[in-house]
Amino acid sequence: MAGNSLNHLPVRVFRSENQYAVAAPMPGLEPEDITITIEAKRVTVHGKERGPGQHRRDLLEDDWNIGPYYREINLPENVDGSLANATFGNGVLVITLPKAKASKADRTEFTLEALSPTRGERIGHMGHEIQPTTTSEHWERLSHIPKRLAV
Repeated sequence: MAGNSLNHLPVRVFRSENQYAVAAPMPGLEPEDITITIEAKRVTVHGKERGPGQHRRDLLEDDWNIGPYYREINLPENVDGSLANATFGNGVLVITLPKAKASKADRTEFTLEALSPTRGERIGHMGHEIQPTTTSEHWERLSHIPKRLAV
C-alpha cells in the first residue's frame, strides 16, 4: 500500500431514542492523531498515520496499517456536534452524538484530549437527558467522587 493513501475505516453505527453512536477500530493511533468533524447529518473521522517508516520495510504480510484512516458517515438525521462525546481506548474510537433539537447544522471539529498515550476523550454532554458539559468539568466532577477501596 502506498504511504499516502487513506485506509477505509470500518464502523458500527447504533441509534437510541436521543442519540447515535459510532464505533470504529483505529489500531496503532494515539488520541491526538484522531480528528472528528460533525456537520448536520455528516460525521467525518480522520486518523493520521503513525510510523510512516512502515512503508520502507520489506513487508511479508500486509493486512492492516497504522493509518491514515478516513471515513464519512451520513446519519439519518441531524446531530449536535457541540455536544458530542468521543472516547478512544484499546484501539477503538466511540463517538456519541446527541440528535439535534432543531435543524441546526453548525460545524464542529475536534481532536481528543490524551489521558495516556493510548487513551483519550472529548466530553460534550452528560446524562440521559443530554446536559452540556466539557471534558474539564467532567473531570472536576469525578475528582469529588470518593474512590472505593479494593477489599
